Amino acid sequence: MAGAALLQAAWLLSACDTRREDDASATNIASAALAQPSPSPSASVPVSGPRRVVLAFGDSLYAGYGLQRGQSLPDAIQARLRGQGIDATVINAGVSGDTTADGRRRLAYTLDRLKTKPDLVMLGLGGNDVLRQVDPAETRANMTAMLDELARRGIPVILTGMMAPPNLGPDFASRFNAIWPDLAATHHAVLDPFILQGVLGNRTLMLPDGVHPNATGVARIADRVAPLVGKGLETLPKD
Repeated sequence: MAGAALLQAAWLLSACDTRREDDASATNIASAALAQPSPSPSASVPVSGPRRVVLAFGDSLYAGYGLQRGQSLPDAIQARLRGQGIDATVINAGVSGDTTADGRRRLAYTLDRLKTKPDLVMLGLGGNDVLRQVDPAETRANMTAMLDELARRGIPVILTGMMAPPNLGPDFASRFNAIWPDLAATHHAVLDPFILQGVLGNRTLMLPDGVHPNATGVARIADRVAPLVGKGLETLPKD
């Protein structure tokens, strides 16, 4: 197997999640994140227009595993949006270790806890399903349930996708990898196909564990994802 594929397999089969003691602790982590929105980086141009709230709902790749405060992907995306003059706050609701089943259980609770209905949700889960070799049918069902809940509430979605390593076999990979493009099409969601694209396999962009992006890697991901978020916000009604 090529080096990049080995590294991808190692990421998906090791520390993508930091272990939680139980579901209650995960809820506490999420609540703390919601109570303390991302700090507001200084913008290169004055922010203007309507105030927007983006909820980043995912696992360790959103939570900022191994990074200092202010270096997570939601922080980086918020900085880029405000640097473009968009008055956006990105709330980090990433919980390290969450599977799609965990996300499904806490999504409604998280949304209900927010003071303001988010204008847009970034949804990024699935890596830990591969870690546990969850049946892709279950992963699909969980992702579908979350997208249905967001649709019911009238909240547009940007999906940041996940891919399975080839060592799990072609059947698993084909069924798993098809989930995100299929759901993006059926739920009219914007899709970034693989959140670690261009980062995984590059040691200069990864933490020493080789499985999570460092601050530079996060910046690389944000450079790709932030324009999708910005475009999504621009299409919303102005009032």
